[in-house]
Amino acid sequence: MSDMEQSYHYGVMRRAIEMIDQGQDALSLEDLAAAQGMSPAHFQRQFSKWAGISPKRFQQYLTLGHAKSLLHERFTTLDTAHSLGLSGTGRLHDLFLRWEAMSPGEYAQKGAGLVISYGWFDGPFGETLVMGTPKGICGVAFASETGRGNTYADLTSRWPNAEFIEDPDMLSPWIANVFGTSDGETPLLLIGTPLQIKVWEALMRIPSGQVTTYSEIAHAVGSPKAVRAVGTAIGKNPISWIIPCHRALRKSGGLGGYHWGLPVKRAMLAYEAAQSESLAQAS
Repeated sequence: MSDMEQSYHYGVMRRAIEMIDQGQDALSLEDLAAAQGMSPAHFQRQFSKWAGISPKRFQQYLTLGHAKSLLHERFTTLDTAHSLGLSGTGRLHDLFLRWEAMSPGEYAQKGAGLVISYGWFDGPFGETLVMGTPKGICGVAFASETGRGNTYADLTSRWPNAEFIEDPDMLSPWIANVFGTSDGETPLLLIGTPLQIKVWEALMRIPSGQVTTYSEIAHAVGSPKAVRAVGTAIGKNPISWIIPCHRALRKSGGLGGYHWGLPVKRAMLAYEAAQSESLAQAS
């Protein structure tokens, strides 16, 4: 599937979220198709091609109650996830991650001397801003809820002394690994405080299709009482989707926050649940 098709289908999904939020949580295939200006057969075919399951089944994963179901059915402790390896047993697209982190001294320079390439890409969750250096990807952000200008300003403000150059060709091979079907290595460069990097490393131990809680992550990084600080570090994650902060939920089953908009977080959780279901049906 092309990048444009992926982005288009996120638009379809986003409109479905809006319809469900208006209280229409039992929409028929005909209703969903009509809202997109498509025939039921065409809508079913195109949507299933993207999600791997039917639109009707996918609706269930978009509801607000799905987070509670995930905590009940697919909760993971990070100790267990760690024993399975960094990518778990069902890491979406079989990502092979190699990462390194800046030293505290380098981080304190706020990107001074660093040249960061960036590019805009169409992906499964709408327009996506990606940033990276020759060492790897250092930023992934989603503009569907926040807009292009705000998204770019947000990422660049994290490293105010860096030089930014638009160069999507430099990043394209890595993006193919992240959003496509390629199984090549995806290098990451983590730019953050020591606590942030520990939290982001813990997030990478959550397997695709599973979730954990903010307090579980705080425990995993050795700061069980610092749930609020850990939550802040999760919100500062600059490499969304790859470092899966969307898999962190509240103990109550609430979604919690998401830096790029809660509709995107819900879409990501629904997408991964659909992919897990599709793989289970195929096995």
